[in-house]
Amino acid sequence: MKNAINIIMADEDKETIDMFLKNLPKEKFNVVGVATDGAKLFDLINEHRPDAVIMDLVLPKLDGFAVMEKLNNENINTNVIIHSSLSLNGFVNKAMNLGAKYYAIKPFSPSILFERVEEIFNLGDMQLSVTNNTNMGKMEEKITNIFITVGIPAHIKGYQFLREAIKLAIANPEIINSITKKLYPTIAEKYSTSASKVERAIRHAIEVAWNRGKIENINNVFGLKVYSSNEKPTNGEFIALVADKMLIEGAG
Repeated sequence: MKNAINIIMADEDKETIDMFLKNLPKEKFNVVGVATDGAKLFDLINEHRPDAVIMDLVLPKLDGFAVMEKLNNENINTNVIIHSSLSLNGFVNKAMNLGAKYYAIKPFSPSILFERVEEIFNLGDMQLSVTNNTNMGKMEEKITNIFITVGIPAHIKGYQFLREAIKLAIANPEIINSITKKLYPTIAEKYSTSASKVERAIRHAIEVAWNRGKIENINNVFGLKVYSSNEKPTNGEFIALVADKMLIEGAG
């Protein structure tokens, strides 16, 4: 399977694995192993050295954290994508600190998850190895960490639209001045929806973060007190703030 991303899937629930296999874009992904426990998963990774691993954290014998720790200890490089029902920030942060590239909270669309794997690898030039990780992968990780910190959950529609908007603003900062005419329509075209639905979903994602009351976390992300609990940014302001922060840190 030329140019396919080699992946291993792991979940204690065989129905979840079957769901992923059913929705797998076979022209883009090649499944080289499937595991229902962590010990088997580690052995498969060690044997096949896949480009990516999609796994739950709750696994028999070895949990997902132990698997990632063993991978780090033995210098085995692969891109780990977590798909788990564990949604507390402590679990998410631990997974990301151990090297996970993306953390999706169940229930989550398999097709969207496969899109995230594609984004990590930036399929435009097929850079499929961790050692030659692209800026796209680093960017994805930074955006994910920001979303986790400010409290934007991965399962809502606005999460992916907001992620896309930030990436567009990093690639072309001027697009923020044409948010209605260019940015929303560009995202809408990619996801086969309308610009108005993109706008509403992004607004909802920002509102969710503010309603969770993590204003201190939000201000910490930007390094100064930007907002209070009684005020929240417009879509454009939030997108611009995150994009500017990442550009300053060299994510572009």
